[in-house]
Amino acid sequence: MSNRILLVEDDPINVKFIQTVLVKKGGYEVLVSEEVDEILRLAHEADLLAIIMDVSLSRSNYEGRKVDGIFITQLLKKDEITRHIPVLLATAHAMFGDREKYLELTGAEGYIAKPIHDPATLIDAVKAVIAP
Repeated sequence: MSNRILLVEDDPINVKFIQTVLVKKGGYEVLVSEEVDEILRLAHEADLLAIIMDVSLSRSNYEGRKVDGIFITQLLKKDEITRHIPVLLATAHAMFGDREKYLELTGAEGYIAKPIHDPATLIDAVKAVIAP
């Protein structure tokens, strides 16, 4: 079983923090991308344990249009090959009711509010989607 997690995040500070926590505290191998074609390829080929998906991506494009983490998660969940990979949505848009709305909209397995300050909260959220 792989211990590889794909982090889809466009903020370099968040990438560094999340990647460091996952590697040092969780013992995970972390791949990072915000390129949709690469995300889909990695989901197909990289034997991922989970994907952490930023909901509001600023630079991701698919087939010539700007897309967000909601759209990318929907693509992954529609695909027979990638549908089983647990997705943990990460968003700063943490208003009351957002968690349920985003989970229903995407089919993702988990949700974490940003900014993430506590490494244990992140590790617990990842473990919760990997082994429900």
